[in-house]
Amino acid sequence: MIQKKQHSLLNRANIACDVLKKHISQENIVRIVSHNDADGLSAAGIIANAIKEEDGKFHVTILPRLKEEDISQLKKERYNLFVFCDMGSVFLKDINNFKSDVIILDHHIPDESEAKEHVVHVNPHLFGIEGSKEVSGSGTSYLAIRGMDKKHLANLALVGAFADMQFQNGFIGVNSLILDEAKEFGGLKIHDDLKIASKNSEQIYKSIAYTFNPGLPGLTGDLEASMTFLEKMELSYGVKFSDLEGEEQDILKDELIKINPKIFGEVFTTPKESPELRNLEDYGSILDSCGKNKKFGLGISLCLGEREKALDVATNLQNKYRNQLIKGFDWIRKEGTVELDNIQYMYSEDKIIKTLLGTIAGIGLSINLFNNNKPIIGMSRFHNDIKISGRTTRALVDAGVNLSTALQGTAISFGGQGGGHDIAAGAMIPFKEKDNFLNLLNEVIGKDLNN
Repeated sequence: MIQKKQHSLLNRANIACDVLKKHISQENIVRIVSHNDADGLSAAGIIANAIKEEDGKFHVTILPRLKEEDISQLKKERYNLFVFCDMGSVFLKDINNFKSDVIILDHHIPDESEAKEHVVHVNPHLFGIEGSKEVSGSGTSYLAIRGMDKKHLANLALVGAFADMQFQNGFIGVNSLILDEAKEFGGLKIHDDLKIASKNSEQIYKSIAYTFNPGLPGLTGDLEASMTFLEKMELSYGVKFSDLEGEEQDILKDELIKINPKIFGEVFTTPKESPELRNLEDYGSILDSCGKNKKFGLGISLCLGEREKALDVATNLQNKYRNQLIKGFDWIRKEGTVELDNIQYMYSEDKIIKTLLGTIAGIGLSINLFNNNKPIIGMSRFHNDIKISGRTTRALVDAGVNLSTALQGTAISFGGQGGGHDIAAGAMIPFKEKDNFLNLLNEVIGKDLNN
């Protein structure tokens, strides 16, 4: 049954591939629209690379989220092919009205519309495959270019999968297929190692505090706690991990494993890649930093192979982003969350923190910073609207919680919109409806859990 589902998804992706090849051969400029996170940047990068390698032309736009006004504006543009990566499924009804050919390469829960003949809709959910665990937006995009002899781009699909938190005790489903192809065609190597961030370039205390996945409860996002942790073991916190003696490295590894056994495990690397991007998880972190700092062109450039100056700028952005997250964790440790019966929420109008709430929510659950028995909702004001980022645990999803349907349905009740995955979703609502939204969402989640 699983193979049949995957086969159906691959068949749909092959149809998309044929459409893409047709437009490249006709020398049409392909209009690519994608999401601004690492998965979306990887997805756009995969499609752009495939077109570039065929001497085709493309025009990329990166968006923080797809809105109705974006759809209306894009519809007016005179392109023969639009490709939506890591977004679009929720707006299928509107996209059906495009006069051009359209390919949607998404992994979020779609609406119930049927795609018209000129729209190729590639989404794992259409075939009973879970888009939050088994394949990412970049993975779905990769499936659409496999038929162009582009399997060397499998590594970039895994960069997006890592960034989308889909590596949980290994890759499963379609991701495992992509992994096999990355090893065979992309030169991917796997070995067991300590999984702290930038351990060969940062001081150890920063490496530990910057380790967001897998999280280290009590240490992640806390520079002072990381220093104290190292001092108790009589280890110098001002040197890099690689500068420690072998015995010291073993001591640190053993103590970190006590905090989270997942901190030692499989590391996925491309040996021929630049050191900063060699580890696929580090690559994803750098792309995420580009996205969060609105340097979308820089992220796409990295995906297209630019290095040297572009990589220097990107690593500086990564350090800036990490320090912003440290500030965000300091803030939430001081402020805490507001708990209702079935949900908990945090709210900020700080111009930096409000851009980080989704990330803080996801990492915070993994390091026991919040109550893991309730979904966490991040809320921030943007002019007359409230942006909402929801995160929950796999255990709560198994108990009945579906943040995608909960946020979407509740947002629509107040003139907003939303969607995403069962475990992570977002929404946008009018600011004046903030309290009403929270109260209704609290009821919806309560019903999900009781049912």
